[in-house]
Parts: sequence; C-alpha cells; structure tokens
Amino acid sequence: MFADTGFGSPHYGAGSLAELVPSVLASLGVPNEPATLDLPPVRRACVLLVDGMGWELLAAHRFHAPFLSSLLDTAGPITASFPTTTATSLTTLGTGLPPGHHGIVGLQVALPGTDRVMHQLRWAPDVDPETWQPRRTAYQRAEEAGVTTGYVAFGGYEGTGLSRASARGSRYVPANDITELAVKAGTALAEGDRSLVVVYHSDLDTYGHMCGVDSPYWRLHLGHVDRLAEQLATQLPPDAALYVTADHGMVDSTPASRIDVESDPELSAGVRVLAGEARVRHVHTRDGAADDVLAAWRAKLSGRAEVITRDEAVAGGLFGGVADAVLPRIGDILALARGETALVAPRAEPTQSALVGQHGSLTPEELRVPLLRASTVL
Repeated sequence: MFADTGFGSPHYGAGSLAELVPSVLASLGVPNEPATLDLPPVRRACVLLVDGMGWELLAAHRFHAPFLSSLLDTAGPITASFPTTTATSLTTLGTGLPPGHHGIVGLQVALPGTDRVMHQLRWAPDVDPETWQPRRTAYQRAEEAGVTTGYVAFGGYEGTGLSRASARGSRYVPANDITELAVKAGTALAEGDRSLVVVYHSDLDTYGHMCGVDSPYWRLHLGHVDRLAEQLATQLPPDAALYVTADHGMVDSTPASRIDVESDPELSAGVRVLAGEARVRHVHTRDGAADDVLAAWRAKLSGRAEVITRDEAVAGGLFGGVADAVLPRIGDILALARGETALVAPRAEPTQSALVGQHGSLTPEELRVPLLRASTVL
C-alpha cells in the first residue's frame, strides 16, 4: 500500500515479533504454539529484547558490538509490529499477537468515547490493564504447560499497567543495571525443569532519544549491550538458547525536520484528539470533519509523511486483524513520517517533541529488528 515510499510492512504470521515467543514456546515443547520460526528444540530459552536496537543500526555499528556482530552473518531481520513503538512491541512479544488483537495500538491512544489520551508507558489509573488487554499472555500459556517463566527488567516497571498488560503470568525479577540483568537472568534460567526468561533492557533507547543514534553516547552504550548479550550467552546451561531482538529501531530528527502539527491552524482544524507520537500520529476528527482533515494533512505534509485513513491502515494489515473493541482506539487518520520528519506537539508533549531520536513509522530503520541466536544445543 506504500508504493515508492520506502516503507515496509510488518510480517505478521511469517517473521515478526508476534511469532518469536510462540516459536520459542514450541521449541520448549509447549503444545498448540505455532513454530513459525522453526527454532530447534531446547529445554531452556532466554530472549533478550534491547529497546531501540534496530537491524540497520546494529549492522552499521558492528565495530562497537563484536559479539552481536559475530551472530549477524548467520541471522536476519524480523519486523516489529506497527506502530514501531515500545508499548506496542512489548505487548506483541508478550502475547504473540499483532496489535489489532491485543489492543495496544500506539504510545498514546485516545480512550474511546472521551477526549482523553492515555500514554501507554505510564498508563491511566482508572483503566484496568487486564480489561484493556484481555488476551492471555505467552507467559500464562507457558506456565500452564509447566514451563517456568521469568521477566527480568528494571524494578520500577514492576506492577505498571503496561507490565500487567504485556507480561502478566510471569515472575517479575527486578534488575536495575546491566550486571543485575545478567546475574538474575542466569539464576532464573536455571529454575524449573523447562524455563523461559525474557530480559528487557531500555537504556540504549534512552540514549538514542536524548542524544541521537549518531552519537558517542549511543555507540558506547551499544558496547555495554554487546557485553550483556555475551554474558548471557556464556552462562547458558546445557540444552539452551539465547535469542536477541529489539522492539524497534530509530531515526534522528533535527530542529529543521520537526513539524508542529499541534499549533498549525490548517492541521488543527477539525481535529478532536491528537494521539500517537512524533513519527506516527493518530488523528481523531470531529464529526463530519474527516474528509477535510484528511485533505489538509495530505496537502500540508506532502513529501514529509504518508497520510492514510483508518480503513486504509486496517485493510493494509498494518495492525493485523483488528478486533471490534480495538478499532476506535485507532485514529480516523494516520500520519506516518518519512525521512527525518518528526510530527511534534510542543505544548502537549514538550519533552517528547524535543527528543533527537524518534520512532514509530515504517521505514526500514524503524521496522526491521534483529533475531540473533546463540545456543548450547549439540
């Protein structure tokens, strides 16, 4: 649906984050889990998800990540889900479902029937995560099949709405730095007769947002991530595998590449709620204004963003199949940034609008993520 734009599409059902954990569970002997990625049988599996480490970024910085680079030549990319953002991808990973099924369809979403916007990394206290995302997680399915699970991540994320939506059913193991991540993951991996441990590390994404992926901060921290992956691999018990992936990549913006979509009268006319984030905007329109808003956004953002309707996005499979309850969470109109463009809202989102690194759209730099493997299987 995006001819001549350079955009890709999520490979749901073939090679996306939605297939990773179900394929891992199948490799652990869990019945009724699709083995789409055809992973070898093991008794223990560790999945390291590095926030913000896109395939293109890793391939371009091989020198700074020698261990991960040693796995690149026998691996390939899979795709994140859409939008290419953390809340969506973590839930896709944790459920094995595309966003149209699990319902986490962006960083910020309009609560249906209201003019409120919920930031899904922070959550709204009056929104029950298990009602908002009612599908069973892969961790719940694993535990029911006798596989011991662990989710190793920063302790401040424990019990949050997103953690409950994306990782409920697993034992949460708080780890507040890279050393704790490695040590606690190793301990968790040895528990039970069969085990699945997911390790989530977010700092590379933070450096990308604050300093840019073309910065010494990002490159140096990639070296720390490389060492973490190597430490996880070297402490794998027998008959185990480590899989390294990411939730999205990232592109750098500049002040000149930012477009204020909040203050421009041509872009704000007819808009009821502006959601999403700087690389993919969900635009909810006032009654009867959808056609005019679509025309204005297409004219104003020509060459800078692809502007499509919700119906076009759904028909194009960007969210996978979309459940009826999820449909109103998607904007009437979506704007997907091209190049270095950032569609910012400085009044409502002052911190986010000033970030250097951004993600959410469907450029290869944002969409393609690695799937690397190290194993002790003989």
